Amino acid sequence: MKPLARYAALSNYVELGRSVGLDPVRLVRESGLDPASLTLQDRWVPAAVIADLLERSAAAAHCEDFGLRLAERRRFANLGPLSLVIREEPDVRSALRVMSRHAHMYNEALHTRLTERNGLATIRLGLDLGQPCETRQSIELAVGVLHGLLRGFLGSGWQPVETRFTHAAPTDRSAHHRVLGPNITFAQDFNGIIIYTTDLDARNAMSDPLLRTYAKQFLDSADITRTATTVDRVRELIELLLPTGRCSVEQIARSLGVDRRTIHRHLAAEGETFTALLDSTRAELAQHLVANRRHSLTEIAEMLAFSSPSNFSRWFTKRHGCSPRAWRTQGRPTGPR
Repeated sequence: MKPLARYAALSNYVELGRSVGLDPVRLVRESGLDPASLTLQDRWVPAAVIADLLERSAAAAHCEDFGLRLAERRRFANLGPLSLVIREEPDVRSALRVMSRHAHMYNEALHTRLTERNGLATIRLGLDLGQPCETRQSIELAVGVLHGLLRGFLGSGWQPVETRFTHAAPTDRSAHHRVLGPNITFAQDFNGIIIYTTDLDARNAMSDPLLRTYAKQFLDSADITRTATTVDRVRELIELLLPTGRCSVEQIARSLGVDRRTIHRHLAAEGETFTALLDSTRAELAQHLVANRRHSLTEIAEMLAFSSPSNFSRWFTKRHGCSPRAWRTQGRPTGPR
């Protein structure tokens, strides 16, 4: 299966896109993503799709530092549940090790490795998207977020020994120096940040020893819950692809980097079928969409990939025991499901 990443990877994308003259909603749709889901930070999508969206956005805006500008808008909380644990670690070294060990909780494609030698600590970042893909913007986003995290621990005046990128230098380095400081090199052998090992020993002023045990228990629980099953992955992709009209087992298999037989085999091993999963996921979405009144019933029929509003109405009535119009009026089912 191809690695996934949380929608949180696109936090502030719309705002940044508009600030550089883009139509971010159109670009998101063209990538096969649902713009409305950008607010659902914990939903998972293929990491390669996010990487491609960032590259196309940078090209469309003629903005070589698009990923870095996105990192500049990030907050500690964008790491999701992991941020709750990192902030309770006693020092920077421990925080980095926790982040490295549990990076898959927010981005399955991102790999972090910390090594120490001769008074220097090297934090290397790598991306494995499961397919050949340009990653300049994604790498600069990841490095920028890491730099911001370290500065949060070590103070606004802190600077690393060096920040390295494997790609070539941009024409204009002003944003890089503003965000990352003066010591940046390009065309290097790895992407990451070099700091002094004494920085790793710095105490975390945010840490509360009494909360640390509870934070770790929460992380362990969240990590176990997030062990992605095929059912989890397919359900999330169904939710993503239904509004695009491209929700087929073939399309989902391509998104996960496997063939359709592999999808069917893994679902069967988990006691599920694609048809049943599609129907149950569509039913849950239908309930939500009909109840919140934001869209007309015709629009909902299109979003759920029905050929006509009448087909949607018949399916909904059979599934929920009342028509979508009655459900919307009453706010609850009136018959057996």
